[in-house]
Amino acid sequence: MTASTRFVALLRGINVGGRNAVRMPDLVGCFADAGFADVRTLGQSGNVVFTARRTSGARFEGDVAAMLEDRFGMPVPTVIRSRAEFARTMDEAPPGHGSPDLRADVFFCRHPLTPEQALAEMPELREGVDTIAVGPGALYFSRVAARATKTRIQKFMALPVFQQNTVRSWGTCVKVSGLLEED
Repeated sequence: MTASTRFVALLRGINVGGRNAVRMPDLVGCFADAGFADVRTLGQSGNVVFTARRTSGARFEGDVAAMLEDRFGMPVPTVIRSRAEFARTMDEAPPGHGSPDLRADVFFCRHPLTPEQALAEMPELREGVDTIAVGPGALYFSRVAARATKTRIQKFMALPVFQQNTVRSWGTCVKVSGLLEED
């Protein structure tokens, strides 16, 4: 039997702009009803921390996405990372990624998409504004805060490959990391 592991499910597209409304207590209930333990949410945009006797990967993401669609009646693309995987993504961020001079995000890739495949689709970014780097299961994207209106990231967000990603701000990632470390 697999030991219990802490995970985070990063859900894409719920409670965004008044669309795909999902109440957090209902989300917690869905995970608890499926047998997951210690379920907590962070914010309203689909950050669910929980404990499970599973291993991460494409099948786990697919199982949770199917569970959510079944419960809420809409597709909910899902990225799942174990505590160790999430910690590695945080630890390997480029130096200064969370700097106050930057607007920094992490683009988490949903299986089977790799960060290298996503990067290959990335349009040319604006020099002196945008920066991107590959990390474990993710792309680190930042833009200079003072020039953020000049970013070209919208071009990537308009591409089909973007649908295989879910984005979290660096600040949200720090908070999720804290929840994953709580016992």
